[in-house]
Amino acid sequence: MTETQKAAASNGLDAVPVLELDPLIDDPATRIIVCCGAGGVGKTTTAAALGVRAAERGRRVVVLTIDPARRLAQSMGIDSLDNVPRKVEGIKGSDGGELHAMMLDMKRTFDEIVEAHADADRARAILENPFYQSLSAGFAGTQEYMAMEKLGQLRARDEWDLIVVDTPPSRSALDFLDAPKRLGSFLDGKFIKLLMAPAKVGGRAGMKFLNVGMSMMTGTLGKLLGGQFLKDVQTFVAAMDTMFGGFRTRADATYRLLQAPGTAFLVVATPERDALREAAYFVERLAAEEMPLAGLVINRVHASGAARLSAERARAAAENLDEGRIVDQGGGKTAGRGPRATSPETAAVPPMSEAAPTAEADTDVQQLTAGLLRLHAERMQVLAREQRTRDRFTALHPEVAVAEVAALPGDVHDLAGLRAIGDRLTMGRMPS
Repeated sequence: MTETQKAAASNGLDAVPVLELDPLIDDPATRIIVCCGAGGVGKTTTAAALGVRAAERGRRVVVLTIDPARRLAQSMGIDSLDNVPRKVEGIKGSDGGELHAMMLDMKRTFDEIVEAHADADRARAILENPFYQSLSAGFAGTQEYMAMEKLGQLRARDEWDLIVVDTPPSRSALDFLDAPKRLGSFLDGKFIKLLMAPAKVGGRAGMKFLNVGMSMMTGTLGKLLGGQFLKDVQTFVAAMDTMFGGFRTRADATYRLLQAPGTAFLVVATPERDALREAAYFVERLAAEEMPLAGLVINRVHASGAARLSAERARAAAENLDEGRIVDQGGGKTAGRGPRATSPETAAVPPMSEAAPTAEADTDVQQLTAGLLRLHAERMQVLAREQRTRDRFTALHPEVAVAEVAALPGDVHDLAGLRAIGDRLTMGRMPS
């Protein structure tokens, strides 16, 4: 047996538990599902498909996406998504099932936190501060932190009995879990403590302390950025001083929420080496953080209706056709087909529709068949490569339940497409 045949015949997933998603989304104890993984693996589509399926099975669902491409809004028939949940029409829900969707607005979420935890004058001073505007729009980790803030807000409202989260398209899937600690480290850092000191000391002594400290810490940075920048930073820190503890408290609370019963993590990947390597890292990190992993969803898995025909046999058949060793070049099957073939009347000039195939037609058929055989050989090689990649993951993590989702011929652009993905998600495994 060739290597390709061995790869096609073996199925490392047979010994791995099947990820059953319908029982997960039907369970009223399941309140949060977090879809995570590397970028470009279909997290947004998976989250949306689960939301549609759960709503049509009777759950009150909100899908929180961080995907800026707005594909989710289009597929749900909504002009645009923003920081406010929008009801999705066309959901065929039972028992009061509804679906809402929203797209995280990072800066608006940060503004809402300020407005909710500061008096009007202080909130205005913070929102108008240039340093705050820069921080809220582009500080590393802000998007991931605000996603967790918004998750905490949605859960506290208790308006929905299931929240599906599409995690940010970060460089690393681990950023979502690291964000609260990263922001906490920033707020607890020496730079922030130094900037908070003048507000606590007050007066000229405070400003003198600030100038000395900044000179010690930043050297020429102050000269490059100018005094106005330092003043903006100091004003921001002074206004935010009373809120820093709130950031840490809420981050810790959301982190505990992610660890609690009722939360389920779905790691999403494609059958590619890099995506499954990232998935393996995330599985290990979730275990280390004692967070509940439901299983692995492998998207865009390819299949073939003629899997018994190996790549080697398909290529050999194509070569035989090219060399003319299979096709009968003589009369062959066209000879002796009954009365019409031997009758003098029909032996003259047959109608064009019943004429014997010409040599040119034979050649065209051979070329077409050979091309199809080569395409099949390439497809079987893809299947074998994907299988080997999945087997490596399952060998490392045989305890992780796995669901496979067959690749669609095109993009998902409406509710029908999301339903089709939902059907594939809940099949569990593709037929061997």
